[in-house]
Amino acid sequence: MLFRLFIIFSLVPIVELALLIEIGSYIGSTLTIVIIVATGLAGAILAKNQGSNVVRHLQFSLQNMQSPTDPIIEGVLILVGGLLLLTPGILTDILGLFILFPFSRQFLRNICKEIIFRRINNQKVVYTNQFEEKR
Repeated sequence: MLFRLFIIFSLVPIVELALLIEIGSYIGSTLTIVIIVATGLAGAILAKNQGSNVVRHLQFSLQNMQSPTDPIIEGVLILVGGLLLLTPGILTDILGLFILFPFSRQFLRNICKEIIFRRINNQKVVYTNQFEEKR
């Protein structure tokens, strides 16, 4: 797992930097910087709006005694999508936009739920009670 994280945090910035340099050589550095700033702002605005919707959905679920699983997973996906859009780069922007759109987020949410439930069923995730009743 640590090796995967090392690869991701090493290779992704290198690839993103190479892409930005290549794009900058075609359209110019000023326009490249404008694109980076614009996608960051768009990501922040989109994440805020989508996040507000998820908070309302979470509150509705809790008030109606429904499982908050879907809104929680969607909230995490929105956070990840927003962070990817704030990160300078073309690939991370595309991935961040993909995550922030509701139709793709529903698809990703179902994949996340399947992975979580599979790990629980395989007992790779164990629930324990950390609270004890004191008398």
